[in-house]
Amino acid sequence: MSPRKPSSEVLTKEEIVNAARHQFIAKGFEKVTMRGVASQLGCSHGALYYHFKNKIELFYAVVEKDFEHLNQLLKEIINSTKENHQKLLDILICFMKFGLNHQKQYEFMFMMKNAEVDSLAHEAATKSYYQFEYAILQLKNQNTEPSLIYSAFVALHGFVSHHCGYVKEYNEVKEYAEAHALFIIKGLA
Repeated sequence: MSPRKPSSEVLTKEEIVNAARHQFIAKGFEKVTMRGVASQLGCSHGALYYHFKNKIELFYAVVEKDFEHLNQLLKEIINSTKENHQKLLDILICFMKFGLNHQKQYEFMFMMKNAEVDSLAHEAATKSYYQFEYAILQLKNQNTEPSLIYSAFVALHGFVSHHCGYVKEYNEVKEYAEAHALFIIKGLA
């Protein structure tokens, strides 16, 4: 039987999400169980069900937190005092840097094909894409065709997915990523 936390140590959603993230990254979605997450936290699996209906809902909370992190990075760039051209370059590089420095999370966010969670992750991915599209439109003064922005997004995704598993981090391909970002900007003109 799993040890229980004293009632003075109330388990928060954030603690559960952080523990689950570590397990999803280490083991993959299929091998993570609610009991395993509970064991890592030193509580009963019933304590997890107080916050999450099932593993899928917990996984979605993890993915949503990762999208929030990516979206926050984009907001910080938009709100910086740099010139629009530099902000645009920074956004493209930020996306590739995030993807390559957080490869497992990126796979869960954008590349996971699983009937149980695909539609849930798709909703968060769509919201993130619209934030990306809005940022590009804002920086390009509304003069860019939505289809070009979509192509830019797919080009960024292609760069990240091409290098996932082959490099450990962004710095290994930094020069190529910067060149790719400049190439994409030309396509947005």
